[in-house]
Amino acid sequence: MIYSIGHGNKKIDVFLNELNSYNISHLVDVRTSPYSKYNPQFNREMLKNDLEKVGITYVYLGENLGGLPSDRSCYIDGKVDYDLIKEKEFFKEGLKRLIIANSKNLNVAIMCSESKPEECHRSKLIGQELLKQNIPLLHIITPDKTKDQITLMNELTKGRGVVDLFGNETSFTSRKKYD
Repeated sequence: MIYSIGHGNKKIDVFLNELNSYNISHLVDVRTSPYSKYNPQFNREMLKNDLEKVGITYVYLGENLGGLPSDRSCYIDGKVDYDLIKEKEFFKEGLKRLIIANSKNLNVAIMCSESKPEECHRSKLIGQELLKQNIPLLHIITPDKTKDQITLMNELTKGRGVVDLFGNETSFTSRKKYD
């Protein structure tokens, strides 16, 4: 099992408490750009330093698993198309690293900036691909509440699920356009 967490505008001590409540040993940063102008406590270097102080290993995989890849062929009409990303070697390489971490029973959380997992590629892209590998993704909501990937996707699709009557998978894109 792998966890997911978004930093949003949390204070660093709240964020660390959430990670510790689930005994997270490795935080995998899946932000394409590991910086936040509004929440500098989550800038790559500061975050890595704060995580090390509490015994959590920081791993950056935003170049592989980020939601805004530099490969422009992953965009359609300015939006990121997650179906295109999941076919790219850079993404498959990052996903493979998560699969290996899971096989080693490491207590891993993937992190992005969006606090709501249903608004993030953690669920729409990474979580869906992990499910195909029979690896459950649990989204950390609070120190004592998680939401599993299947429940989250059912809520996101308003109960339609991610596969229609004809076996076609629901496609997801970024919410915003990036030109």
